[in-house]
Amino acid sequence: MTPEQYVQEKAAKSGSSFYYAFQFLPPERRAAITAFYAFCREVDDVVDEVHDPSVAATKLAWWRKEVGQAYAGQSQHPAMRALMPYAKTYDIRAEHLHAVIDGCEMDLSQTRYLDFVALQRYCHLVAGVVGEVACNIFGRTQDATVAYAHKLGLALQLTNIIRDVGDDARRGRIYLPVSELQKFDVKANELLKRDAPWGYSERFTALMKFQAQRAHALYDEAFALLPDADRRAQKPGLMMANIYRALLREIEAENFQVLQQRISLTPIRKLWIAMKTNWRGK
Repeated sequence: MTPEQYVQEKAAKSGSSFYYAFQFLPPERRAAITAFYAFCREVDDVVDEVHDPSVAATKLAWWRKEVGQAYAGQSQHPAMRALMPYAKTYDIRAEHLHAVIDGCEMDLSQTRYLDFVALQRYCHLVAGVVGEVACNIFGRTQDATVAYAHKLGLALQLTNIIRDVGDDARRGRIYLPVSELQKFDVKANELLKRDAPWGYSERFTALMKFQAQRAHALYDEAFALLPDADRRAQKPGLMMANIYRALLREIEAENFQVLQQRISLTPIRKLWIAMKTNWRGK
């Protein structure tokens, strides 16, 4: 299997909404974003699939070394071999990849966030930096597009957090800020008791509505930041935004039943949203 086949298979198997947006890119840009996405999945899978934190830390240290070797022309992993031919063309720097690893390392050492400011630091690493690299690959001419990409990355990550509240809690991670749990009088252990009748209390629903309103506001802020000159090139990002925002609305329509299930959109619906965004350009 070639490196290109490896990353294509990695991206396709993920079932991610991002994969649908990639399909509308020209071949070279599609190859670059697919390789970058595969790298992100590889390091993220370390945290999600390796249950021993010390082993996960060792694997992430290996990835950090692999990034250094790749930029020195000695990559070993197929994801890095597929990515490196595009690194210079699309300004994909080692610091970008290290930031993604830094974010994943935070999941090994930090399972709670005191307030939204602290959570934003995590989101910057695992989503904002990813958005920055993606907007470079999609094609940007304006500096303001980077600010748009970071804001959009934050909105996407918050949508993930809302969707995965129950799953994350069972993994021992609660991304909802402690200060906001306290504000709405929701106890951490309530997020684990998915079968309890008070699991979906008015307090929990109010907390989740607050999270959703903030995510919606961030989507609007991101769209407002995108310069007209780059809007056409950034359509893949807009596709992802529209898919994720549709997911957020689906979660709202289900009254935030996220403790015992993972609400998702069907592949056909994701593809339809991507196609519609491509036609409309927004």
